Amino acid sequence: MTVKVAPSILSGDFAVMGTETVRMQKAGADMIHCDVMDGVFVPNLTFGHKMVSDIRKYVDVPLDVHLMITKPERYLDKYVQAGADRLSFHIEATSSATENLMSIKNSGIKAGIAVCPETPITDIFPLLDYLDYVIVMGVHPGFSGQKYIPETTERIMRLAEEIRGRKLSVEIEMDGGANENNVRMIAGAGANIIVSGSCAFNSPTPEKVIAIFQCRD
Repeated sequence: MTVKVAPSILSGDFAVMGTETVRMQKAGADMIHCDVMDGVFVPNLTFGHKMVSDIRKYVDVPLDVHLMITKPERYLDKYVQAGADRLSFHIEATSSATENLMSIKNSGIKAGIAVCPETPITDIFPLLDYLDYVIVMGVHPGFSGQKYIPETTERIMRLAEEIRGRKLSVEIEMDGGANENNVRMIAGAGANIIVSGSCAFNSPTPEKVIAIFQCRD
């Protein structure tokens, strides 16, 4: 069992973000997770497409851009142009989910959708044919350092079962609350990608944290 690890720059030092992303790439990160927050959909502000464009110059690994913003369809093109390799938005933030996913896929990058803990995981099922990946939130979106919501494990298992049953190649990404103690349980439930925030960025040895999160057998 091996999973991909996506350190979230939400936990990085914004004053030296280029250096921070290079540090994570050198530590073995499979991709860099970029949390874009607008202060409306979630009660926090982070950064916009310029940050994505700037850090694109520093790393070669894929940029996994997670839009936590209202009406994401207004900005999809800007993040594609900024260099996103993977682009997701929240199902709760738009009434144009299918159109948005088709727009992202037509741009030539991977399309994803994120789902908050309160939203039934079954709400994602009608969209699976349009998706490359689903982000299952393990915390309430908006801030790093929160504790993992235990019910998330069952949600991942239910989603994985649906994907297998329909013989789809949709990845499951878990975002929020992962740590060295629960990462194998999360991966065992069916997560292919795990976002690591404070665990990786706050560690003096992020390469060890990333290796643990990758669940290398």
